[in-house]
Amino acid sequence: MRLASIAVLAACRLLGQQPFYTDDAGTTPKGQLHFEFFNEFDALQHSLYPNIRQNTANMKLNFGVTDSIELDLDNPYLAIFRSQLTEPRNLNGIGDTNVGVKWNFHRESSDSRLPAFSATMYFEFPTGDEARQLGSGLVDYWLNGIVQKSISPRTKITGNLGIVFAGNTSTGLVGIQTRGRVYTGGTSIVRKFTERLSLGLEWSGAISRNFDLGRSQLQFLGGGSFEVRKGVAVDFALLGGHYVASPIIGAQLGFSIDFPAFHVPK
Repeated sequence: MRLASIAVLAACRLLGQQPFYTDDAGTTPKGQLHFEFFNEFDALQHSLYPNIRQNTANMKLNFGVTDSIELDLDNPYLAIFRSQLTEPRNLNGIGDTNVGVKWNFHRESSDSRLPAFSATMYFEFPTGDEARQLGSGLVDYWLNGIVQKSISPRTKITGNLGIVFAGNTSTGLVGIQTRGRVYTGGTSIVRKFTERLSLGLEWSGAISRNFDLGRSQLQFLGGGSFEVRKGVAVDFALLGGHYVASPIIGAQLGFSIDFPAFHVPK
């Protein structure tokens, strides 16, 4: 049982977050570079008309500074499709740039019932064009707490609870666009069905400090990851949501790669 517990913890570490929005507790190993890319195509809520659809192509890099601390960098390229009666018809360009750090300060162990605990701090800079709805025009400060527990050798459950101190949660037209404090949360459950295939379900959401449901975000996602070969995986998901900050329906397809570890002097 001890060996099985260690095996599932290693698998959770390699699985990472994608395609789920709920961040996992694992960090990239020391000296290793992890790359993720996904493309998500969403149908927007009707209240965002004349904007109809949004395509988000996102690239993310993680680098392990130590075995418990990683640095993150990601930036999306957005395309917003609008009504035929609207000019300009389409808006596209880079979105806001996100940098962050994750600290895994307690690992899950077979000798303890305690889950794994991690925390992330992200800063998002307004590199997207606010006038063309590609960026928020704000600097965002977001603190997120992560709890993760293996409920069987092949199944893990992960919970997030966070607060955006300033800025907002929007990526283009998806997310809360109200300025100010925002509370975020989410839960995912992921099961490793075979040595290569993992599938899971997730809910995630956000609400502004004045608890205005009309501007809130609530969405559900089902998806998974298939390991093509060691360190290379294809990720996929279907999602949908309620309230203006969530897409009506969307689909996501991407991949993730673990590059060989760099030599880090002792």
